[in-house]
Formats: sequence, C-alpha cells, structure tokens
Amino acid sequence: MESAAKHAGDVAVAVSKAYGVETMFTLSGGHVFPLYDGAVHEGMRILDVRHEQSAVFAAEATARLTRGPGLAVLTAGPGITNGVSGVATAHFNGSPVVVMGGRAPQSRWGSGALQEMDHPPLFESISKLAFTGSGAETIGQDVEMAFRTALAPHRGPVFVDFYMDHLFAPSPARDTETLSPSPLEPDTDALADIAKLIAAAERPVLVLGSDVWMDRAEEAARDFAEEYRLPVIPNGQGRGILPAGHELLVTRARGRAFGQADLVIVVGTPLDFRLGYGWFGGKDGAPLAKVVHIADAASQLATHVGLAGSAAGDLSLTFWGLAAACSTAGVDPKAYAPWVATLAEASAAAIAGDAELLASDADPIHPMRIYGELGKILADDAVVIGDGGDFVSYAGKYVEPRNPGNWLDPGPYGCLGTGLGYSIAARLARPSSQVALLLGDGAAGFSLMDVDTLVRHRLPVVMICGNNGMWGLEKHPMQLLYGYDVAADLQPQCRYDQVVTALGGGGELVTSPSEIGPALRRAFDSGVPYLVNIATDPAVAYPRNTTGI
Repeated sequence: MESAAKHAGDVAVAVSKAYGVETMFTLSGGHVFPLYDGAVHEGMRILDVRHEQSAVFAAEATARLTRGPGLAVLTAGPGITNGVSGVATAHFNGSPVVVMGGRAPQSRWGSGALQEMDHPPLFESISKLAFTGSGAETIGQDVEMAFRTALAPHRGPVFVDFYMDHLFAPSPARDTETLSPSPLEPDTDALADIAKLIAAAERPVLVLGSDVWMDRAEEAARDFAEEYRLPVIPNGQGRGILPAGHELLVTRARGRAFGQADLVIVVGTPLDFRLGYGWFGGKDGAPLAKVVHIADAASQLATHVGLAGSAAGDLSLTFWGLAAACSTAGVDPKAYAPWVATLAEASAAAIAGDAELLASDADPIHPMRIYGELGKILADDAVVIGDGGDFVSYAGKYVEPRNPGNWLDPGPYGCLGTGLGYSIAARLARPSSQVALLLGDGAAGFSLMDVDTLVRHRLPVVMICGNNGMWGLEKHPMQLLYGYDVAADLQPQCRYDQVVTALGGGGELVTSPSEIGPALRRAFDSGVPYLVNIATDPAVAYPRNTTGI
C-alpha cells in the first residue's frame, strides 16, 4: 500500500502506538474514518464489535490485564452515548482508558449536521478529563495529554473528541516522548504511625485491592504480608496476589475476620459497600476496629469514615516503606499469631464445608456444582471473567485465582454487559490462556450478540451461563420485601446456546449435574467460542450480606 501524506488521524494513531496501544476497539462510523486510515497506515489492529459498549469494555479490560492503556474509538452521537457505561465502569475501576470520539464538522457546527452534539459534558463526572481537540495542528499534543492523564495516578478514563473536518486535515508528525509519571513517595511519618498501630494490634487484617495489581505492587504486597504474617483478604483484582491455598489467605473467614478485627489495613481499594463502607469489628463483643486506608493517590483516601491512619503514594514504595517502619516499631507477628491461626482454621473449615454442595447431585442443578466442576478444569493461568448477579457471586466465593491479574468483574459500578468485551480483550491479551466467561442469563441479554465478534476475529472463549430463568438478584429480595415480585422473570431454559451456534460458535444445553463436567471439557477443547448453557435451580438464592444500599 502506498504511503499517504500525514493527516490528523495518522498522528493520533501514531501517538497512541507510542504509548503501547496495539489494538483499536471500535464500531464503524464515518466520523472517525481518518482514525481507521491511520491504523492501517501505522499497522495497528482494528477490532470491530457489534455494540459500542463492548468496544469500551474491551479497552477497559485491556488496561486492567496489561496495566497499559486501552483505546476505544467511537463515532459521533449515539456511538458515543452507547459508550457512556463503559467509561463509567473504567472510572470506578481506575482503568487507564482513552476514548476517542468523532464529532460533527466544525465547518457545519450549529447548522444541524448529522449526530451533532457536544459530547464532553456527558463525561465530565465519570472521567479524569473530557475535552474537544483544538485542531488538526495540535492533535498530537491533545492525544499525548489524554494518555498522560489516563496513566497518571490515580488512573482513569479520558474522553477526547475531534471535529470530523479536523481529522481529515493535514497534521504535522510528532515525536512522542512517553515519560512515565514519577513515583509518588509516601509520607514516612504516616507509615511510621501505621506501623505503630500494627505493633499494638492483636487481630489485624490486611485487605489487598485492585490498585495493588494496577500499580504493579503485587510482589511487594505479598512480601510484606508474608514477612509480617498478616492475614489477607483480597478484593477485586487483588485476588491471586496470595494464591489459592496460601496459609495467610483467609477469604473464606471473611465475616469473622472483619467482624472481630481490631485493625483493618485496606490498600488499593475504596471503603465502599463491598467493605461495609469502612466499618469493621463490633461482632461478638469486639469493639469497632481501627481502620487504615492506603491508596495510590491522596484523592482516593476515604473521607466518609474516621481513619486511624492513612498514606498515599506508589504502592510498592509504600509496602517497602511500611515494612521498614514495622521493623523500627518492633512489630512481632507472634503477638497476633493466635488470631491468624484462628482465621486459618475457620477458613479451612468453610472450605471443607463447601465440598458437599460443590459435588451436589441435586436436580435441578445447584449453581455450586458448576464451580465444583470448573475448578477441576481451570489451569493456573486461566482468566476468569464474571458478568452477572447471583451466579457470579458464587464465582467470587468459590473460584480462587492462583495468579494475580487473572480475575475480571465489573467492579463497584456493577454494570452488566461487560462480559463479551472483557472476553475479547482477555483472548488478545492472554493468547495461550484459558478464558472462561461466567454469565448470568440476565447479563447474557446485554451483549451476547458480540459472540459474532469472537467468531469473526477467531477468538475462542468458553462461556458458561448459569440459567435460572430470572433476575435472581432482584426476584428473591422483592419476594422477601413484598411477598411478590414483578419484572424479575426470564424464559426458563432459554436457548442462549443456540444464539451462539447461530452466530457461528458452539454450544449446548445442560440440565443434569452429571453432564456439567463433560460439557465444560468439550467447550475448552472446541477451539471456538462455545457456550455451555446450564439450567440451574431457580429456588436457590445466593446468601448475600450486602446489596450496596
């Protein structure tokens, strides 16, 4: 192909490549044709989806799996509004995503051009930055600013749109210097104060959240936990930092740990509804626990609850500094060793107590049997993606990653429909790993058409649908509250597997517990996008402690 003169689309893509972007996720639209042309000229993969939400979700999952930036390109008007939920999800997850949008031509602005609207105000509250590029001559600087902003702690999405006529216009090439932000040093006095709290504690708990992974601090976190023998409960992408079976991993004793702790150190995740809004202790006569919050940026530290200590900074530097401060403070793990042993015993007992339901022969199928069978098949490096309510809540409890960075769920925003976009990204980011997408039947309705994307781009993914014929997260609570439910029923045993086969993949319906294991093996062996549609017992509700309200 002959090289063409540089236009603004070329420059935007060249700068994106300099920041490590390998794939542009998009859905075709004329307002962004120059960005596609730039991708062709610059040798960037274009992966087109069937709904713009999946493009943004794929970019977000790319960021979370690779810890580099993700890129989505959306055409003007409805193309951009369809991506809003994806940007909101990236905002709540702290994912460095750049979303580039097309915009009606400046030469026609105000005269009613096709899909003319001012997009940035839609994103101001759910992004680090939302703006319109200033012109073809400055597009390189604009795109650089977008990536620098997205990648600087605390990470998050940036939206930038460009006038269509600016994208087509000539633009000077730009030499891009992609300097990483300087690591933020944590305050040593703050770390010393936290170390003193650990030295005085009898029942400490360490919570490791997604930002520990995103900040590349997983080794420092594990070393700190092991050196000071602290019991660990992971959250989000903190899962796997201590692998399944680790003696300090007490996820299954979570209720006891949080209820009886006297000190809880939360690192790299908000004190939101998933962590009781930062209230710990107070169970079985225990006083309320002291709470320490550590984040990668001061803007992420909790302000809605009283903290006994806090620190902000690069999380590897923070763990290393805290380890040194604990040594100076004389922290002795023997002081809380009985507590650690108690939690380990409670966790082991809970795991042993799971065995019966994980092997249940109940008919209709108990959802836990699915995870009992899946656990026998998953490899150590499998990427597991959750997109659903009750069905995926079981996964969060019973699927314990063996390595960090291998778990994806929608995060605290709780947006259904992430699954297909996430699985597209996972297959690209981890080409040799198993990719297992766990779908509730409700979630399947949001994005299953993007199986067509998997098929067209030859991206084999195993989809496991827990099909109980209802919105389980809503049906059971409504019945409890009102004695009836409305707007909570779906088709019993709806043939989502046939949707996948119609789109060119494979699939089957499973109605007997003995069929689950063989069906899962067929799916992983198939080499194509394959959905195992498992009819589960609608009477079984996940024993939920929080609704987020």
